[in-house]
Amino acid sequence: MNPALPARRARTAAALHLDNALLLIGAGEPVPLPERSDQHYPFRAHAEYYYLTELECPGGVLAFDPLQGDRDGWISFVPEVTEGERVWEGRTQPPGEPIAALEAWLGARRDRPIAALGAPLRGVRSSPEHTLRARVLFQHARRSKDEAELALIRRTAVATAAGFARLKAELRPGITERALQVELEAEFFRHDATRPGYETIIGTGPNSAVLHFPPSQRAARDGEFVLVDAGAEINRYMTDVTRTYVVGRPTPFQRDLHQVVLAAEQRALSRCIAGTEWRELHLATAVEMVGGLVALGLMRGQPESLVEQEAHTLFFPHGLGHLVGLGVRDGSGMEPGRAKSTRPGLSTLRLDLPLRPGYVVTVEPGLYFIPALLNDPARRARYRDCVDWARAEQCLHLGGVRIEDNVLVTDGAPENLTAAIPKTLE
Repeated sequence: MNPALPARRARTAAALHLDNALLLIGAGEPVPLPERSDQHYPFRAHAEYYYLTELECPGGVLAFDPLQGDRDGWISFVPEVTEGERVWEGRTQPPGEPIAALEAWLGARRDRPIAALGAPLRGVRSSPEHTLRARVLFQHARRSKDEAELALIRRTAVATAAGFARLKAELRPGITERALQVELEAEFFRHDATRPGYETIIGTGPNSAVLHFPPSQRAARDGEFVLVDAGAEINRYMTDVTRTYVVGRPTPFQRDLHQVVLAAEQRALSRCIAGTEWRELHLATAVEMVGGLVALGLMRGQPESLVEQEAHTLFFPHGLGHLVGLGVRDGSGMEPGRAKSTRPGLSTLRLDLPLRPGYVVTVEPGLYFIPALLNDPARRARYRDCVDWARAEQCLHLGGVRIEDNVLVTDGAPENLTAAIPKTLE
């Protein structure tokens, strides 16, 4: 067992306040491919199970009885690996008690409520009240990363930096988005990555304005933006980085737009200190970028007023970032007890809480020329005086700029874990 797991389990047990309720966390079951072959999708245990076991164990269940203590109450139940699995898949028996013993374990505690986390467990009747409360508290408890988690994230940052360096060296007119993806991800693997942390995003030209664009066979052209959003994963932990480049020599306008986003990102990074409300940081960054758009002649008015009117969402339609670690949006969400904002401009926030030491958060401001937003008649009518629409139309072919780093919140100054990846435009 990883030496970090006992302390991680003890912290989790203390945070959940289960009283006499039992806790069951399911790993999940393999999912067959839809064509009814004998193959399955690659198995990944539920993150709540993996966090406390570091096992990719189909059918596994981690159980906890709080009456037996924060450290001694944990027991891992695992299925027996069959001969066929040993022969065809090379699987070995994971540590733990036989899954068949779970029934007797529960039977000896039959009068107690159950909080069920992870993947659903067939035949287990859980308490909705205890489950909901435990899930909220568990998500909050694992937001701060321990040293073992941070060590993995730092390793993924190294692999990610290598991938971006390789991609940038290959960037030239005529190379396709798909070819850039191959170079990037191959370098991830050469630097110990288990896999890409999520589906790599590479958009050239107008495709760079599509927020989640899977690489295509489109070839990059001279003078175009190339937006790359990718990260390496090692043992389920990952980083999430975005850089925007120009093929060849950028125009003065491209430089200016990139500088607006870069300055906002750097300012936001410096503000990622303990106690900062993420919602306020998002809005402050929006005001800064709108100020840049006003200076470029794309928007009209006072930046603060334009953000109050939600006009910034025409060019900055997403949130400033999210938590990252065991998954690309690990632990994101709201502070326990906090209601989701009803303000339209905050509806896309993946994070709404005060930052705390140990949080690893992405900071990813962006400005885009998205036809679906800028050509919408209702938006044009609502914001007719907020935008120089003729100038905006001239930019629709450009795509967009996003810059993203992963920052560790500490007791002092924030630490940019992905600072080694250059942010130069060319």
